[in-house]
Amino acid sequence: MSTAPSPSISATPSARRPSRILRIIGAPFRFLLSLGARIERHWQNILTAFVQIWANKARSLLTTLGIIIAVTSTITVVSFVQGFGDYVTGMLRGFGTNMMFVFPWYPSGMQGRMMGRVTMDIDDVRAAASECDKVRRVSPLVFMGSTVEYGREKVEGASVRGTTEQYQSIRNFFVDKGRFFGPIDVEFGTYVCVVGREILKQLGCDDNIVDEHIFIDGLRFRVLGILEPKGQLFDENQDEVILIPHTTAVKMAPFNRRFMPFIVEATSEGEVEESALQLTRVLRARHGLRPGQPNDFRIFRQDELLRDFGRIQNIVTGVLAGIVGISLIVGGIGIMNVMLVSVTERTREIGLRKSVGGRRRDIMAQFLTEAVVLATLGGAIGITLGYGIGALASLHPDMVEVVVPAWIVILALGFSAGVGVVFGIVPAFKAAILHPIDALRHE
Repeated sequence: MSTAPSPSISATPSARRPSRILRIIGAPFRFLLSLGARIERHWQNILTAFVQIWANKARSLLTTLGIIIAVTSTITVVSFVQGFGDYVTGMLRGFGTNMMFVFPWYPSGMQGRMMGRVTMDIDDVRAAASECDKVRRVSPLVFMGSTVEYGREKVEGASVRGTTEQYQSIRNFFVDKGRFFGPIDVEFGTYVCVVGREILKQLGCDDNIVDEHIFIDGLRFRVLGILEPKGQLFDENQDEVILIPHTTAVKMAPFNRRFMPFIVEATSEGEVEESALQLTRVLRARHGLRPGQPNDFRIFRQDELLRDFGRIQNIVTGVLAGIVGISLIVGGIGIMNVMLVSVTERTREIGLRKSVGGRRRDIMAQFLTEAVVLATLGGAIGITLGYGIGALASLHPDMVEVVVPAWIVILALGFSAGVGVVFGIVPAFKAAILHPIDALRHE
């Protein structure tokens, strides 16, 4: 007699399938519940840390003083360096990043001594303007130190530059009263000039000098205009200058005919490299330089100066921030010492927590959180003070605008918290390994 198969055996897979589905569906909810419990524990540790800090306000302030001073110093130093760097960079960019200076130059070594006399004349300037399609404007430069007279006032060694009307566009040296000299003045070498504000001050006159006459090296010049104020660049006062046509300057100082540097403006910032190569080819061909011979001229590019200055600024910022940041380590050692004292004072509390089921990792997390909160709070106070010092310094009329970069704020706050973690581990570990019976017996 055969028996029918038990229905329970065939129903087992279908009975297990709903329980697997429920486990899969419930996994995200279990994860969220576990995450919520962890967040709650951490939040409780943070609240406990603030309670302990508030209960020992004076000690907490003295503990974080090292962190506060270190972060304040770091923010202040980096902000001042950044502000000064941005000021200089903005000034250099105001001259144009597509500007270049070309001037005669003796190469170093025996090759330079064998080249003989190095020259550069107006024909080189004209060739650069006509044969280089990546060059927009060119203007020769003749430098002179002259005696300037107006009435009874006299200025010795005034900076006089011979140039063309293109100079004002290349260097952004525009006039704010009167006019600049034009191509006809340059062609015929007329005795006209435009003067800077500092020269006016030294001559004891005002804007009414336009269309009046001054004497440069004993020669009578008509003042056509007054240059816009440009301010100080490093150790050079850019307003202490007089501009005249270069043809007039060559008549006054004929030896400059064979030594005439010039200033170049490329068609765009992206064409500076190509325009410099074109200038090099043209000048080497004109000067008869053979392959392998060094250039008897140099091309000074404004964008290279900006890059070099940016590198120097980054190095100075990093070095100063690193030196000042060492005090953060000192502040971290102070936090570790105070937290070790706190562990000793709260030994009975640790024993009670362990006797009611507190785990080592919970005790360690609590003390580690207190160290991190203490260090982060000190960092936040330091950042606030750093901002305040920068804002007060910016109010001074002769001070550059102090800029607090976001990266140094994030770095200072993160480093403060990291100091709390590093120097809080030892006290937290000491608290975690205490035996509950020994801790309860502690007086």
